[in-house]
Amino acid sequence: MLMSKIICSKGMGLVEVMIALFLATVSVMAIFSLQAPAFRTTAQSDYFGRAVEILQRQLENTEVYLMNVCNTAANTDTGIPAIPTAVGGSATSTYCVLTSGSSAPPPCETIIAIIDGDAIYKVSTTITYMPPVPPSVTSSYFRVVVRVTWSRNTTGISQTIFVSRQEYFKVSC
Repeated sequence: MLMSKIICSKGMGLVEVMIALFLATVSVMAIFSLQAPAFRTTAQSDYFGRAVEILQRQLENTEVYLMNVCNTAANTDTGIPAIPTAVGGSATSTYCVLTSGSSAPPPCETIIAIIDGDAIYKVSTTITYMPPVPPSVTSSYFRVVVRVTWSRNTTGISQTIFVSRQEYFKVSC
């Protein structure tokens, strides 16, 4: 009786083994096909993250520079243009930043990255002297627009802030 049960039980057939191998192969190939888009998305996220950091740093530097009433000339080290003196006037400055931290004068397309994998970002800062509201106010208002672009994204990202300079706190410069 025991012997007949052993003899009658069957193992897996060739068809079942082939189906299992086919399903395993298809699932592994599906996982591998997702790998390239994941790497591409990770690279885009890295570029955007670095651009946001550069953009935020430029906005903060420009805001601090504008708030000091003694600053009027361009600061070429940080890409801040000369501060306009006429209402409605604007000034723009552009400089290039490498992800390794160094900056260089434009055109950014001619810069050769010294470090492998170093990305080159183009930072454009525009300062516009805004009319005070109401006109009797003795403060100066500036609109600051910073745009950061890079080779893979020529549209880039931009941010606008408004900065007021309190003239009645003016000290001798």
